[in-house]
Amino acid sequence: MNILVANDDGIGAKGIMELARVLSQIANIYVCAPHTQRSACGHGITIGKPITMNEVEFPNAKRAWEISGTPADCVKLGLRMLSDQGIKINMVCSGINHGGNLGTDTLYSGTVSAAIEGCICGLPAIAVSVNSHKPKYFDVACDLALKTVKSSIEKIDSNTVLNINVPNVSAEEVKGVKITRLGAREYEEWFEPKEDEKGELAYWYSGTPVIYKDLPEDIDVIAMQDGYASITPLHYDLTSYKLIEEVKTWGIV
Repeated sequence: MNILVANDDGIGAKGIMELARVLSQIANIYVCAPHTQRSACGHGITIGKPITMNEVEFPNAKRAWEISGTPADCVKLGLRMLSDQGIKINMVCSGINHGGNLGTDTLYSGTVSAAIEGCICGLPAIAVSVNSHKPKYFDVACDLALKTVKSSIEKIDSNTVLNINVPNVSAEEVKGVKITRLGAREYEEWFEPKEDEKGELAYWYSGTPVIYKDLPEDIDVIAMQDGYASITPLHYDLTSYKLIEEVKTWGIV
């Protein structure tokens, strides 16, 4: 089995090294990742300017490249380049992200977008995240990623991403794993005005996650609040099917 590993934290991040290490137990690993931090860039791709691609040494990978584009670029370009070399990739795995990708945050996530790009290119995919921007514990995320790949490779279709999120605690402190659905991921947010290096006014975004009460336990955000890891099946079809027939009655067409 051949797996393409990508991320949005950059090729030097600890999380992607841990993911490549654990998955190398069951597959040949090829790495295509941004040359620098590209978090929260969503599913953007590079158009109108070139993308550079430099081969680098990477532990536990057959070959690896750092790429100047977005996480989605890394997967799109990586799959095409590997195919041209006669290497058939069976699955795309993205992560391990330094920070959770829960609820509506998945729409901003470069990590999830890299996995979804795998689906768009016709492959099943997995995204893996630890819920801290300064993660200390990767062992549960690694174990869960390995188990998920082994269990799903013959079952998951090319329209599906399994989105894994793990608390940043020791294995003993994780209460279990729940199969979940997306919830809202809201923040008490603000834009802080600061002068930039040119003395011009700029704004820095920040926010604190809202703590929810009295919401269903099968929501990914609630599972994380309660100390559980979560696995959420995702797909990129955003159609609101229940409204199709109703919209036809609105007289627009």
